[in-house]
Amino acid sequence: MKLSIQKLVLFTIFLATTLLYSLANAGEGNFGWIYTLDLQPKGKAEFEQRLQLNNGQAAGTYQSWYSRSEIEYGVTDNFQLAGYLNAYKVTAKNNYLNPEVCDTTPCTAGAGVPQSVTDSGASSYSKTGLDGGSIEAIYRITDPITSPVGIGVYFEPTLGRNANSLEYRLLMQSNFIDDRLILAANIVAEQEQLKSNGFLLQESQIDLLVGASYRFMPKLSAGVEARFHNDFYGYMWQSPTQNAIFAGPNIHYAEKDWWVTAAWRAQLSGGTCHNSGTGDCWGNKVWDGHTQNEFIVKVGFPLN
Repeated sequence: MKLSIQKLVLFTIFLATTLLYSLANAGEGNFGWIYTLDLQPKGKAEFEQRLQLNNGQAAGTYQSWYSRSEIEYGVTDNFQLAGYLNAYKVTAKNNYLNPEVCDTTPCTAGAGVPQSVTDSGASSYSKTGLDGGSIEAIYRITDPITSPVGIGVYFEPTLGRNANSLEYRLLMQSNFIDDRLILAANIVAEQEQLKSNGFLLQESQIDLLVGASYRFMPKLSAGVEARFHNDFYGYMWQSPTQNAIFAGPNIHYAEKDWWVTAAWRAQLSGGTCHNSGTGDCWGNKVWDGHTQNEFIVKVGFPLN
């Protein structure tokens, strides 16, 4: 099944509008990429739609759209399960720098571009399709409403056309000023199988996500969040290859029956590349699987 990004956005709007008429008591997600401990209560379900755009590399043009359609369900008040359907669109042209890979510089590469395209020196690439699915489990150990620090654990396996992965998170959250100020952090570890030309490339990463969100009006919150990103070769974080820093603002609006969050992260100077990945850095930033800007929009609606 082939999808265009326009059809994907229209389908998302249609599905969200259809659901709106039977909803009540929406949950909230104040951050773009940081998970909090505001879980669905026992027996309650919520639909959430995410659309992320990554764009801008050191050379040429690159855009990656990633859609995740999710249903969350509260198994207990402290244990939540969710399922995702993932889709993507990638367009790239003359956007690679590494002369070790390309005989002529630049050629086309970037996340989601097959290695065969990069090796051939092709100047452009475009692809849209369904990527696969994910299952997510979150267990809340302590609640930030009743404890100084809320703590939870997260696990998400993904089977996809472009990659398989296992993602683990330690979730931390503290609320202040009658819950108007939320401070949150995620420690993220991930193991990936990247699929390229019939080969499975072994990679892993460790990230630290930190952020703050302040509700300055009854329905409106805003804040900042940052990502400290570390890539490795091998499934078990054996050999470091890249480090990058991203930071930017977020904004969140909630009604009784729905909520929406938007966020932007820009890659800051200070990125580094190590070992055989040194050709992927330029201008103190990391480029092969990363971009200058990351945008995300999330919309949530309760289902019962």
